[in-house]
Order: sequence, then C-alpha cells, then structure tokens
Amino acid sequence: MGGGLRNWLALALLLVLACAWPPWARAADEAGIEELVVTNSAHELLLYFRVKNAVTPEMEQAVKSGLPLTLTFFVELYRQRSGWLDLQVLGLEFSHHLHYDTLKNEFRVVREGKGGGAQTVATMAEARQLMTRVNDLALLSLAELIPGQAYTLRVRAQLAEKGLPLSFHRLLPLRRLWSFETAWHDIEFHY
Repeated sequence: MGGGLRNWLALALLLVLACAWPPWARAADEAGIEELVVTNSAHELLLYFRVKNAVTPEMEQAVKSGLPLTLTFFVELYRQRSGWLDLQVLGLEFSHHLHYDTLKNEFRVVREGKGGGAQTVATMAEARQLMTRVNDLALLSLAELIPGQAYTLRVRAQLAEKGLPLSFHRLLPLRRLWSFETAWHDIEFHY
C-alpha cells in the first residue's frame, strides 16, 4: 500500500471517530455560562452568573509561570417588541485579570466595572472563583425599565488573547490553549 493511500485511510478513520464521538462528550469540558440569575434591588437590576471550565490545568500552569490571564464578559439587555426587532437597552463589556506573583507566591485578581477592584488570594482555587464569578453586578436603574415589558438578557465570556505578550500570539499550541469563547446564554424576564 502506498504512503499516500495510507495517509488518506488514517485521515478517514480519524474523521469517522470524530463524528462518531457523542456531542455531549465533546462538549463536557467546554467553557460555558451557568447559574445565570437576573434579580433586582430596591433601585437596580442585578446580575449573577459564573463561567464553568474557564481555567484549565494547562492555563493554571501558564499563570504560575508568569503569564497573565484576562477573561472578558459581554452582557446585552434587549426589550422585546412584537412585530419589530428587539431594542437593545444595554451593552456592557468588562474584564477580570489574573496575575501571579512568583516572589510572594500569591494571586492577584483585578475585576473591572462597578464593585470591582483588586483582591489578593493565596490559592489558585480562590483566584479561579474570583475570575469566573460575577455577583451582584448592577446593570442599570429600574427607572430605565418599562413595567409590564418582556426583556432578554444575554451573557457570554471570552478568554482574551490580549492578556498574552505579543510574541506569544504566534505560538499556535499556546494560542489554542489561551482562546475560547462561550456561546451566548439567554434569559428572559418580565419587569
């Protein structure tokens, strides 16, 4: 059997195995939004969620080697209108940044946006929780919502490559390691 035919057979076998692998098994380790909750305080619309599987063991090792990690969140709020396109009420983008100080053996998480700030923690587990959770995020004043209307809130997260030094963007295996984007996760509610 010639080398070319053997290569084609090997490729065909790989394609068959990839297609036969159950979709739920492929998606089991994919990052995604979960625990999405929209509620309100006396004056503001509040958002809670977390990103599952956002930080892999390989990423943890890279962070411990000194590479920063930036997780960017996108939040959109639409007022539903029948017979028309939904009206975007809010478009928000903010990031959480993770840095490891090798001399002090501690993690520093900087969270942008309202209620953000910097926190220093001792373990990667604490840093991962701070990076991937959004709690009590004030989106907008309740006065900006119309009573009796239906709304759709959409959230997604992206591991931002901008957190990498410029020279690392050229390394293909590292680029795959440091890039993901979750699907949009929607929730509908009435005010």
